[in-house]
Amino acid sequence: MIQPATKRYNCIIVEDEPIAADILENFISRDPELNLVGKCADAVYASSLLSIHDVDLMFLDLHLPVVKGFDFLRNVKNPPFVIVTTAYHQYAVEGYELDIADYLMKPIPYQRFLTAIGKFKHLMEADDALLEVYERDFIFMNSGKKKVKIILQDIFYIESLREYIHIHTKTETFTFKMPISKMEEILNPKMFARIHKSYIISRSKIEVKSANIIQINGKQLPVGRTYKPLIEL
Repeated sequence: MIQPATKRYNCIIVEDEPIAADILENFISRDPELNLVGKCADAVYASSLLSIHDVDLMFLDLHLPVVKGFDFLRNVKNPPFVIVTTAYHQYAVEGYELDIADYLMKPIPYQRFLTAIGKFKHLMEADDALLEVYERDFIFMNSGKKKVKIILQDIFYIESLREYIHIHTKTETFTFKMPISKMEEILNPKMFARIHKSYIISRSKIEVKSANIIQINGKQLPVGRTYKPLIEL
């Protein structure tokens, strides 16, 4: 009997105290679902790690050299879940305002670490669900701890950019971390069509169409060769 694959969550440690970093690394190594992909001591290196790896969880110390932890976090676009580590109580409120997963005080007891990881996994499992469909009129998409309601009729098109999608609607553009293939699976093919590896369009919003181009809301989108047979032109 084939056993289901163990979930693996990629994480990084951003910590300038070697002993504290080693303790976290040891704790992480005890959990088969956690995969440490990088360890660094400053925000510049951390930015590099985030650009190289698909990171699910970041352990972030607040008192980093040059750029402090919260200042770094405010400037990260689409950050992973964050567990803050610090020896200072006074930053707790500010941390929660930044929507962190948990806040660990140094020295970190192992049991407290386990509690924080439990919170993180709960958030990840909620994120794995990603979409909830209600009568096909709207969807809820998970973004960290928040759920964003999107009316299906308001969607013009969905654009993929690496591991993110941009949902272009009548009111604004929403960005979520998920593959476009998962979005395609949940949408009603009578309402939406995949026209390219990077685009899903709303059929009702088509303004101009040809064999190679579909125009929606003034935007010309390419039709991929392999998708042409799937589209009613």
